[in-house]
Amino acid sequence: MAIEQEIKENSSVYKEFKNLLDKDFKDRKLKENEIIKATVTEITKNFIVVDCKAKMEGMIPIEEFKNDDELAKLKVGSQIDVYLERIESFKGEIIISRDKARKMKAWKKMEKVFETQEEMTGYITGKVKGGFIATVEGLPCFMPSSQIDVRPLKKIDHLMNTPVKVIATRIDKSRGNVCVSRRAVLEKSKNAELTEALKNIKEGDIIEDAIVKATTDWGIFLDINGVDALLHVSDLSHGRVKKPSDLVTIGQKLKVKIIKIDEKTNRVSASVKALTEDPYENIDKKYKVGEFYEGIVTKIMDYGCFVKIEEGIEGLIHNSELDWTNRNIKPSKVLSVSQSIKFKIVNIDKETKRISLSYKANQENPWDKLKSKIGEEVKIKVLNITEKAIFGELLDFKLSGMLHYKEISYDENIEDLKKFKKNDVINVKILEIKDEKIRFSKRALDKDPLNWFTENRKRVGDIITTRIHEVLKTGVKVSIDKDKKLIVTIRKADLAKDSADARPEVFSPGNVLDAKITELDLKQRKIKLSVKAAQIDEEKSLIAKFGEGATKSGATLKGIFEKAIGKKGKKEK
Repeated sequence: MAIEQEIKENSSVYKEFKNLLDKDFKDRKLKENEIIKATVTEITKNFIVVDCKAKMEGMIPIEEFKNDDELAKLKVGSQIDVYLERIESFKGEIIISRDKARKMKAWKKMEKVFETQEEMTGYITGKVKGGFIATVEGLPCFMPSSQIDVRPLKKIDHLMNTPVKVIATRIDKSRGNVCVSRRAVLEKSKNAELTEALKNIKEGDIIEDAIVKATTDWGIFLDINGVDALLHVSDLSHGRVKKPSDLVTIGQKLKVKIIKIDEKTNRVSASVKALTEDPYENIDKKYKVGEFYEGIVTKIMDYGCFVKIEEGIEGLIHNSELDWTNRNIKPSKVLSVSQSIKFKIVNIDKETKRISLSYKANQENPWDKLKSKIGEEVKIKVLNITEKAIFGELLDFKLSGMLHYKEISYDENIEDLKKFKKNDVINVKILEIKDEKIRFSKRALDKDPLNWFTENRKRVGDIITTRIHEVLKTGVKVSIDKDKKLIVTIRKADLAKDSADARPEVFSPGNVLDAKITELDLKQRKIKLSVKAAQIDEEKSLIAKFGEGATKSGATLKGIFEKAIGKKGKKEK
């Protein structure tokens, strides 16, 4: 205080000292937001005091040195990098940070090693959602859970706060985020070892002592002289393998053949079946399509059964080849695993190694027996009634077929379906069997009303006498036979030659009408009658009979008709 008072009293000395000090600070060229060198001048309980060649010494909290072993190595006179935030605060103090300097330096280094994929040492310091915090060179980085090891780890306590090698996998400059991976380092090291180990094996080698490491539903993992290899389930045997674990145990030694080495991924594939001859190679010489053989059921699925024909050769019996009467029957209702059966070979596909078998071919075919029944009367039990048909099962054959509503009666009335109900037993005739489908007819058991035309030798062009059965707005229905089973509709336009007379309302049930057969197709059951055509034919007949003499005598056509009709009337009387 005495010196300061003395300097103030001597203004010239004060000014000279101030000028020298300002000049000294001016030459130091300190810039904010940069990393500068600082010398440790004192280490206290709470702070590290450093000389930054500024107007005053800086103080850094000791916590910024506790992230690694730096504090133990620190001593007075040590030079460290610090980040200069402000040369002078409002209190006149210099603001510096060791932690920010370390992070800034680590970020710059991180950008360089990201390009070169150089390994760095980090510390896993905490756990967050989806992964962990790894401090690398003082910079907090994110390590996803999948990147901590080559395989999932249940516990990572042994890795916490211990040095681990990592590689930067992603850098986001805008957010200041860095992702690192320990797994990449392990795989890199493992790949290097694997590349060296792969020099000792090649495709085609036969390995006598491949050790089973693990099994899955789709294959087996092997250890071949320190190299991991996969033995796929399809390479275990020429036949079907349900589960690899049924054939091998962990630690068991297998004799395998190296069938593939992928140079890009260093993946090795092995095979057991490659050591034996393919049984499908000469299968066409051993087994013939259409012949019967014996085998054992090995597997039952929803769509069929697998049958072992011999070691390494299996065939499939599809659902449709199990039973003659039910194409969609459940395989478990017909066969069981380990059952010995006789079957017929339906098809052999050598390329795809698929063999189709038939179990029902060894059973009696009811369809062959039923074909002799076509045209015969049988009994069926009603199973189901739909909108247009009845489905029934033959009582003696347990085969089902269809009775269409048009085959119930010759009226072809859809309302006839309502006369039947489920479980009714009815008599029908088998009309047709095609593609294992049966068509029934009930009306075929009765006499066909259309037989009237053949019995009476009536054909197209003949005129027949009918009787009105029902009067409609669009015409009339007439009965042709006495029993009134043969009913035909005559359209309004065909009721008379003159349109004024072609009115349905002028007719009454019971009236007699002479009509001409204009169309007759007994197979298609088509009949067409016309009163108009009959009248025209009668007119032509009268003209032909009386027209020549009438012309010479000067008689009119009306007179001729009246005369002819009159004579005819007298004869009838």
